[in-house]
This record gives sequence, C-alpha cells and structure tokens, in this order.
Amino acid sequence: MTGDLRCAVGVPNVGAFGDPLLLVELAVAAEEHGWDGFFVWDHLLYHDQRWDVADPVAVIAAVAARTARIRIGVLVNILARRRIGEVARETVTVDRLSGGRLVVGAGLGSLAAEFTAFGESAEPRQRAARLDESLSLLDALWTGEPVTVRGEYLTALDVQMLPRPVQRPRIPVWCGGRWPSKAPFRRAARWDGVMPTHAGYGLGQTMPPDELRAVVRYTSEHRSSDGPFDVVLEGRTDGAAPDRGADQVAPYLAAGLTWWIEALGWWRGSPQDALTRIRQGPPMR
Repeated sequence: MTGDLRCAVGVPNVGAFGDPLLLVELAVAAEEHGWDGFFVWDHLLYHDQRWDVADPVAVIAAVAARTARIRIGVLVNILARRRIGEVARETVTVDRLSGGRLVVGAGLGSLAAEFTAFGESAEPRQRAARLDESLSLLDALWTGEPVTVRGEYLTALDVQMLPRPVQRPRIPVWCGGRWPSKAPFRRAARWDGVMPTHAGYGLGQTMPPDELRAVVRYTSEHRSSDGPFDVVLEGRTDGAAPDRGADQVAPYLAAGLTWWIEALGWWRGSPQDALTRIRQGPPMR
C-alpha cells in the first residue's frame, strides 16, 4: 500500500453543489487549508432532474488551473457511457494542466437512467465489460504508441495520441465498487487503487473499519503487482474537534487506508457548511 495517510475533500456535482463556480471555490479552500486532494462525483443526470448538474471534467480542469498542490479527479468516472478517445484527450490535458496531479476514478455508476434516458443499455454485465475494455484502451492510449484494438464494444485502429501524460507509468486509476460484491475488487486489484462503498451503509454513513480490512485483504490477495496501491474511503469526521477527528480515522489507517475523503454534500448541510468544514482542516495533518 502507499505511504502515509492523506486527506481529501469529496463533493457531489449535483443539486446545491451543481454550481461549477462553487465547486472551484471549495477546491481552492481545500488547498489553502491543508487538504491533500479534491474530488467530485460524476453525474450526467440525477434522480430529481430539476436539480442542477455541473460537468465534472470541466470543473476539474478549472480546479487544475486554480490550484498548485492538491491531487484532483473525478470519483468515479462512469466510463461505460463515455467515448474513450475523448477521455484519453481530456485526462492527458488535465494531467498536464495540473503538472501531474490527476487521479482517474472508474466505476459502473449508480444511476441506470444516465444510460437508458439516452437509449443505451444499463445492464450491469454489459456495463462491467465496457468498463474493463475502456480501462485497457485508455491505458494503451496514454502510452503515446500506436494502438490497434478490436474488442467486443470498443475499437481503435492504428491510433496514436500525443502528448503523453506527465505521470509515469500512467495516471493513477482508482476503481470503485460496492462491497461485498467481489468482481469490482478483482478489477481494482489490476489497477492503482480501490475506493469501496458498502451495500449496508448509505449516504452519509462510513463503513466500519473491519469491513475495510476485509476489502483490503481481498483486494491484496488478487494483486499481481507489488507496486504502489491506494485504499480510498469516504467518511465523516468532526472538524470542530480535531482530536476526535483523528481518533475517528485512526482505525481505518490501521486497516490499510491511504486516502481519507471527507464526504461533503447536502446530507451534511449547505454549501456554506461544507466550506466551514473545509476551513477546519483535515482530521490528520
């Protein structure tokens, strides 16, 4: 696993948080107040389509231009509904804009309507197969070498995409999954990090440390490389009581956590409440 614990801010891109100017303001505050990263959700629609939705790629590009230190990214990109050639261009551009600070999250997505509303299949097995093909093709395109792929869903014929990303050997890829389903964690083991949620714990709840330990154990068993690998978890700490926040995170660090993401959104209050929590700083410094 990778180094010491780092702490990031994670926010939705919908509803009261669907204002791109607000999201950039939150990211700038995160850098100013000692956080190590800033990440946004990926939604094209949301359950209530009257809610505002901000494009996460455009937001992260703006964050790249307004910050200098923090890690940034979309957690997680729903790659099965994206054209991977465009994703390759976007990710390399943002990686270079940021000086090599981008993380690419990848997952199946939680909202079937983002597929079906546009006439695409939301069948989980098909989405999983497209995700795996998408990640393999994205990794190949990042090399800057000519690529020819004829997959079940994706094709690239003698395609070469330059420039390459700043980061070597590639932009880190963190895969999301809902434990205790096992397939997403076998996928994550092939890449650079894992970001679990849990079927038994909803929005605003944090999975227990013992469950994270089980995720780490299972994923580690399926790793074929001993290279750097991040374990990433969203949760909630009390910023008004720093010692308590550190105590809340410590059991997860012992379970193998490398990135704590302070999950902020409407379930914790207003955007101003989120800004207040960001200004209180991370639970561990």
